[in-house]
Amino acid sequence: MKVLAITLWVLLFFILTNTKFVVCVGICRENEQQALETLKKEVDDPSNILSSWVVGKDCCEWEGVVCNNLTRHVIVLSIYFDWFESRYLRINNLEWLTSLSSLENLEMESVDLSKANNWPQVINMLPSLVDLRLFNCSLHHIAPLLDHHNFSSLKSLDLSENRNLNSSVPKWVFYLPNLVSLDLSDCNFIGPLPDGPVNLTSLTTFKASGNHFNCRLPKWLLDLNNLEHLVLYGSGIEGVIQSKSGNITKLKHLDLSSNNLNYTIPNWLYQCKDLESLQLGLNRLEGTVSSLISNLSSITIIDLSNNMLSGKLPNVIGKLGKLGYLELSGNLFEGDIYELFNVRSNFLSVPLRNTSSLSTLRLGYNKLTGALPESVGQLSMLEDFSIYNNRLEGVVTESHFSKLTHLQYFYASRNNLTLKVSRNWIPSFQATTMLIGGWNIGPSFPMWLRTQNQIMYVDISDCGIQGEVPTWFWNLSSQIRLLNLSHNHFVGEVPIISTDEQSGSLLMYLASNNFSGPIPLISTNVTELDLSNNSFSKGLSNFLCEAKNGSYKLRILNLGGNDLSEEIPDCWMNWPELKVLILRDNNLIGSLPRSMEVLSNLRSLDLRRNRLNGPFPSSLENCTKLHKIDLAENEFIGKLPSWLGMRFPTLIVLILRSNKFDGELPQELCHLKDLQILDLANNTFVGIIPRCIGNLSSMVKKKKELEDDEDLNYSYYIGVLIESAMVTTKGNMYQYDTILALFTSMDMSSNNLSGDIPISVTRLAGLRSFNLSKNNLTGTIPNDIGVMKVLESVDLSENQLYGQIPQSFSSLTTLSYLNLSDNNLSGMIPLSTQLQSFDPMSFQGNKLCGLPLLVNCSSNGNIPNHKYEDGESDKDEVDWFYISMAIGFALSFWGVCGSLFFKRSWRHAYFRFLDRSWEMLLAKLPIC
Repeated sequence: MKVLAITLWVLLFFILTNTKFVVCVGICRENEQQALETLKKEVDDPSNILSSWVVGKDCCEWEGVVCNNLTRHVIVLSIYFDWFESRYLRINNLEWLTSLSSLENLEMESVDLSKANNWPQVINMLPSLVDLRLFNCSLHHIAPLLDHHNFSSLKSLDLSENRNLNSSVPKWVFYLPNLVSLDLSDCNFIGPLPDGPVNLTSLTTFKASGNHFNCRLPKWLLDLNNLEHLVLYGSGIEGVIQSKSGNITKLKHLDLSSNNLNYTIPNWLYQCKDLESLQLGLNRLEGTVSSLISNLSSITIIDLSNNMLSGKLPNVIGKLGKLGYLELSGNLFEGDIYELFNVRSNFLSVPLRNTSSLSTLRLGYNKLTGALPESVGQLSMLEDFSIYNNRLEGVVTESHFSKLTHLQYFYASRNNLTLKVSRNWIPSFQATTMLIGGWNIGPSFPMWLRTQNQIMYVDISDCGIQGEVPTWFWNLSSQIRLLNLSHNHFVGEVPIISTDEQSGSLLMYLASNNFSGPIPLISTNVTELDLSNNSFSKGLSNFLCEAKNGSYKLRILNLGGNDLSEEIPDCWMNWPELKVLILRDNNLIGSLPRSMEVLSNLRSLDLRRNRLNGPFPSSLENCTKLHKIDLAENEFIGKLPSWLGMRFPTLIVLILRSNKFDGELPQELCHLKDLQILDLANNTFVGIIPRCIGNLSSMVKKKKELEDDEDLNYSYYIGVLIESAMVTTKGNMYQYDTILALFTSMDMSSNNLSGDIPISVTRLAGLRSFNLSKNNLTGTIPNDIGVMKVLESVDLSENQLYGQIPQSFSSLTTLSYLNLSDNNLSGMIPLSTQLQSFDPMSFQGNKLCGLPLLVNCSSNGNIPNHKYEDGESDKDEVDWFYISMAIGFALSFWGVCGSLFFKRSWRHAYFRFLDRSWEMLLAKLPIC
């Protein structure tokens, strides 16, 4: 019995000293009780988070406080905040923490510590601290620790989601030898990670995503023997991943995605046999994927998307039996897609080789060719399959879907595939997303869609489908969130588009069909509606003015290319979210209504080719976010208001051609700093071109990137609606959309502008198309026009320009169109590799000579020297023949007269000779 009693006492002692209870029995240490009560009294707690902290009640019983069962010291302090609440708990001072000398675990989440700047010094006085978590605590400063830190016991440090730190990572963080887990994610740390040396020998997890380190991957990270998790997503890591690593053999999860890594994937990565997750997407990696990837026998996730990887996909990827997620989209992979499936057991699990663990397979946006293998249909666990935007061709049958019972997301548009299934086919899956735009499906409507009860996203655009859309399909609109039927041959009227307004927004694209009748009414949650290039008729009043109570959420409305008539109704007050309004190519009349002033979110307005009239619409003055205004080919009149150049700071495209605008161009146009396309052609503008025209700074920038204008892709469904502009250049009209960010154009042709061409125009070094033809311009062509190095098209014809063609024209190597005809230009056409290749018509109607004209520049058989040095002015050419005559006369005169003047004997002899000659002449004359 004594032995049993002793055993029980030992067991009880062990339990009491090694077990931590959330609710403790006993009394909290007095000094610690006072410290926590002080916090309770001083804390700003508007949401009453610390309601269980009752002053006078044992603190060991408070929520989030854990005491040691034997010593009664507080060992755990955990203060949580529900971030759904509107107001944070705020602690301005952490000095009270120093009283909790035995604290092992301190966890604060979503607590406002923005004024507790001395928190590192306070924490440094807690020698027993093992776990420190200050998640989303509004920290904005980490003071350096001047003395030696006391964090020798710290095993876990989490400072994530403190987005206002904006400083470098403090050095003491990298000298914690017992640290096992370090999380610095989303802190906006700046500056490089240290090159070393560091002391993190126990580290197994390092997370630092969402920062701005802007440095290479430090070598010491790859030398950490115990490292298992390395997550640096979107942290500014750049350059090359080292080709050699240390003993990083235990790595299980590697995420370096969304950085600026380049070069190739290092081979040492393929040797990490314990690797379960490899994520390198959204970088600039090049080269191929090595067949050594088959070594990653434990891998479950591979993401190499959105890089510049190329070559063929190694079919050994299919041997990775545990692989559940394979994301390779957005690269340059090529070759036959069959290669990925050419082994019958590919992507089937290792033990039985008759089932598959693969749930996600994304190969979209590559250059894969060939026919889709039927073995895809054996991937029974596949939920997400993307072959979007490749070069696949051939026939897809029911066999390709035979065992895809879990398929939910099928992205396969933009391929040349043909779907051949029976009219009564019932798929084995219930998909929510079915994107097969560009497939050959027609002419009949795909009746199997009726079996898809969960369908939400449908793209059957450009599928060769004819006839009317079945009534049952329109009834699906209540659950559908994306519907793309564009570029088919549908006919008939479109019914009222009613949706479940509680289930989210609806995107509907019905463009380029033969739909007719009035514009259909829509529900308030439709956000994008494209009915362009159909045969819808009547006016807009029913559509716009029969609005329900409350505002519509419509952001994109494209009704261009229909048969709409009547005036634009004054009913825009219920459409405040509108960003894109396209009414081009209709028969609308009248002026723009006043209520359009409520469209403060409008980015793009296209009213081209209607019969609209009146002055420049004053209702646009409040639409200050506009990127594009296209009023071309209407009947607008009057002067341009000065506010046009002041109210649109982000305007990129301004097209007013072929109207009846008149008056002088306002100087305020020069304030349009973002303007890239300016088209004022075919109006009756008078006066001079503003001298400040060179201030259009977006036309100055020579090199642009497509990413410069990512916000011009307006549609949520990427690629459906990209900002575009119709530009007349090189004698023809072109539409620019995907490369609009790269193009610049200025067209003031066919007006009554006078004066000279401002010299400041040569500052527009990024201008690609320049047209001032058919005006009354005088003066000379600016000498420095050659500095406009990217000019592709220049038309200055039918003016009254005079002088010579500047020699600097010869440096315009990108010039592919030139028209200087019907001016008063004279002299020789400069010699260059470009100018002599143009049609002679480009120079006719002037007094020019030289190739490509057949007019010879010779004068009395001598070809004048027309060679100029760079930067030489356009003064009249020096005629060396007359200069030689003048010099000869001077030499002869002074050669004779100078001798007579300076030598007296010669002068006397010369005059005696003249006297004798005169007497002899008189003697011979007859006497009258």
